[in-house]
Amino acid sequence: MWDYQSAVGYTQDATLTGYKVEATDGSIGKVDKHSGDVGASHLVVDIGVWIFGKHVLIPAGIVTGIDTAAEMIYVDRTKEQIKNAPEFDKDKHTGDAGYHEQLGSYYGSHRA
Repeated sequence: MWDYQSAVGYTQDATLTGYKVEATDGSIGKVDKHSGDVGASHLVVDIGVWIFGKHVLIPAGIVTGIDTAAEMIYVDRTKEQIKNAPEFDKDKHTGDAGYHEQLGSYYGSHRA
């Protein structure tokens, strides 16, 4: 759940900040931050288009593709599933195993 799949096109030197994120049923927002740390890779996505200032943390394991030319990231969840995900917690997103477990459970049980 917390690592990029080998087929998505992620490289360690990739700068994904600013990329648009596309859910299975349309655009969801833009990448505000990202991490490629082994076992903790994720995207922090600003979905403020729908809800003012809301950010969600998306595990790298649900990324299905990265198009560097178009600056797009594709994820295997619907807009509604991402919108309803637990809100990003800037104080817990690094080093809090319980927070990652909560998010992993949410995304693992909500497949597109």
